[in-house]
Amino acid sequence: MEVLELARREQALLLTADKDFGELVFRNRQPHSGVLLIRSSGDNSDENAATILAAIRQHGPQLQNRFSVLVGGFLRIRFES
Repeated sequence: MEVLELARREQALLLTADKDFGELVFRNRQPHSGVLLIRSSGDNSDENAATILAAIRQHGPQLQNRFSVLVGGFLRIRFES
């Protein structure tokens, strides 16, 4: 919860692979400035980094104050969070 609060104070998008942040945001209704849950589909860290960077470059403003999930190259942005 401290990480989520720090990201909110800094108005930063939180990048994480930890699904527990979904529980904090939805069940516990913790305030946030945006969470991007990264579900890695393989071991190629260079490819994963490029996919993450491309998603942020393309959709950056849409990710603010939203809970989003990136799986492979597919990005799902939840607008009701």
